[in-house]
Amino acid sequence: MKRLILCLAAIIAISVLSMQARTYVLSVGVSKQGIEGVNDLGQTTKDAKSFKKLMESHSKDITLLTSKYATKNGILSSLKKIADTATANDRIYFYFSGHGGEGVICAYDDLVTYDEIVKALAPSKSPMIVCFIDACHSGSAVNGVGNAVAATGKKNIAFFTGCRPNEYSWENPFVGAGYFTQSILKGLRGKSDADGDKRITVKELFKYCYNDVVTRSKGEQHPQLIAPEKIQNAALIKWQ
Repeated sequence: MKRLILCLAAIIAISVLSMQARTYVLSVGVSKQGIEGVNDLGQTTKDAKSFKKLMESHSKDITLLTSKYATKNGILSSLKKIADTATANDRIYFYFSGHGGEGVICAYDDLVTYDEIVKALAPSKSPMIVCFIDACHSGSAVNGVGNAVAATGKKNIAFFTGCRPNEYSWENPFVGAGYFTQSILKGLRGKSDADGDKRITVKELFKYCYNDVVTRSKGEQHPQLIAPEKIQNAALIKWQ
């Protein structure tokens, strides 16, 4: 009888663990560029590694792609793999730091459109997908994201972008990070917890990042949030 109870307890414990939410993270930084005519960047690989390091406290499911490994196929195939793996209990976070243009980010070897990113993630059962894009003109994601959401019906995806469509996303050589990335990292460590409940929501993080980046860039850079209202009060992480 005792053995039976112990076996049942073990089965229940395993079942509970299997149902626990997981967070899947893809962190990408492209400093060295393989696209002809596109200059290298100073802090983007470091930014991607910093985001990975922060998320290590919240997840064991992290993929890091930098420079020559951050190809278009590498990024999209990694997103598709995560989308296929994540369950209805899980979350997906995609971070990118690198060059960007109107409606695109620059992988090592080619351009990736925002609608391609959404379509790669669309098959996922995850109830919450968040993309952080630290790239120039990243606010232009709104059109590609909107079109892809309309085409796929994927309405639980949020994009934090580093700037407006007509703006640059600046690096701070003295800090060794992009303004936007630095704000994201500070915010997720607790700076953005406006109500002090140890939970960082989408809305809290955006408000903190917006004010921080606008102040430190002296009004030259304005982060944007592209997200359905229903997930703006959802918690990204818990912090201690």
